Amino acid sequence: MPRLIDSPSVIEAAGNKPKRIEEFAGRVNSGHASVSVARMTSPAGWVEPGQRPEFEEITVVLNGWIRVEFEGGALDVQAGQAIVTEPGEWVRYSTPDGAEYLAVCLPAFSPDTVHRDPDDG
Repeated sequence: MPRLIDSPSVIEAAGNKPKRIEEFAGRVNSGHASVSVARMTSPAGWVEPGQRPEFEEITVVLNGWIRVEFEGGALDVQAGQAIVTEPGEWVRYSTPDGAEYLAVCLPAFSPDTVHRDPDDG
């Protein structure tokens, strides 16, 4: 029988400003270890630490745009576009003007496997 996920769990976000993470499926809300699906609502000027995660991440921008920095450059991902980052690849996400987006991680996001850069101060 299909299982209804009645509502997401709100999870604390890393970064310089408050960002809302609503996990619909994943380790916290549904017990999924193989995948996580979360909606992010991020304010203008939000930047998170760089990271080198062990998971693949597929990010679909619903509104606004996100900047994804990587070794060797950066890409701006607009509403209606998506970006895929590979496990072990260094990336840093930011929302210069604010954005709403979906993040799908395979396997599911975990603080133990995201490997964020140390805080520089």
